[in-house]
Amino acid sequence: MIDHTHDPAALSWVASANDPATDFPLQNLPFCRFRCAGTLEPWRVGVGIGDQILDLSAWGIDDLNALMARPSIERRALRHRLFDTLKAGAPEVPLVPQAQAEFTRPCRIGDYTDFYTGIHHARAVGRLFRPDNPLLPNYQWVPIGYHGRSSSIVVSGTPLRRPKGQVKPPDAEVPVFKPSARIDCELELGLFVGPGNALGEPFSIDEADEHAFGLTLLNDWSARDIQPWEYQPLGPFLAKNFGTTISPWIVTMEALAPFRIPFTRPAEDPQPLPYLDSPAHRANAAFDIALEVWLKTPAMAEPACISQSNLRHAYWSLAQMLTHHASNGCNLQPGDLLGTGTISGPAPEEAGSLLELTAGGKLPLTLPNGEQRTFLQDGDQLGLRAYAEKPGFRRIGFGACDGVILPAT
Repeated sequence: MIDHTHDPAALSWVASANDPATDFPLQNLPFCRFRCAGTLEPWRVGVGIGDQILDLSAWGIDDLNALMARPSIERRALRHRLFDTLKAGAPEVPLVPQAQAEFTRPCRIGDYTDFYTGIHHARAVGRLFRPDNPLLPNYQWVPIGYHGRSSSIVVSGTPLRRPKGQVKPPDAEVPVFKPSARIDCELELGLFVGPGNALGEPFSIDEADEHAFGLTLLNDWSARDIQPWEYQPLGPFLAKNFGTTISPWIVTMEALAPFRIPFTRPAEDPQPLPYLDSPAHRANAAFDIALEVWLKTPAMAEPACISQSNLRHAYWSLAQMLTHHASNGCNLQPGDLLGTGTISGPAPEEAGSLLELTAGGKLPLTLPNGEQRTFLQDGDQLGLRAYAEKPGFRRIGFGACDGVILPAT
């Protein structure tokens, strides 16, 4: 579905959208919800263009979930209309500077499921928790996920309190309740569901794209000292649900069309079961999206990049996540959020969490100013960034996904 809206030569009458470094050129057009900062105005649906926002309230669009529920053909028609409105030579319309806006979650998030699609992360974490059995036998057969807490999903820039929880050191007879000392990040993308499916009615792998609306950056904060004591036998709980940060922007699947790549598995690995496989899926179901982790301590003037990875390393595709989630008849709804899980690459410097980067806290990171970190301290700011670029197309980005850790109450 590559069309004229992906033309790299197309320019906008919004000058900042033509900057090669912008996340939001004319070829992107991500959605958000915003209002003028310092006001109690109703939240409005907007589209990012350069450093500005096009307010869609005048277009009769005041509910992004309703837009997400529309068929993809209607969403593409809206993209074409937005493109034609903002391209060079079109009549100018009023815009709101992003610097004068505040943002909230881009839509109503009814349910949140976090998957575990990064096999390099799964192996690295497995070695720490289960040295003799790092990758559980079901991992290469079924997309693993857990049901998260949608109410604690916050937008970029929202501070998070250091959580308290039960911690049981290996040499202790009983656990203690105390603030977590091992706060970690997880480098993820989040997939927003578009049109849903009725309860009891799954869909095929080749129908999955119709149910995908767009992607956002996602940081699934984790308390690594609470996690190992509580996660067996039912999985993640308080170590995860104290906060999940997302970018305020949703980059649509239409904008990402040029950055699709073939989905492949190593020949020696189990191949997906038929309900998660098809020739069309193998042809273009993966995405080439660069991912970065940035850390800034209170003593640093500028943040430092501590990791770089890519969505191409995911073991399960976005379409497989959607298809498997609905395969038992589960009814997905517009605005539901599916996290990818931590997307780490094969090299040590491509790890998407501090747990991996520091070998479980044994090898501290040395930052440019000489400070060291194993896990996050109070006042540390952790940021995620992502962008897609390819010869012959404009680079597009995902905006900021930042959070700072505050002391425990």
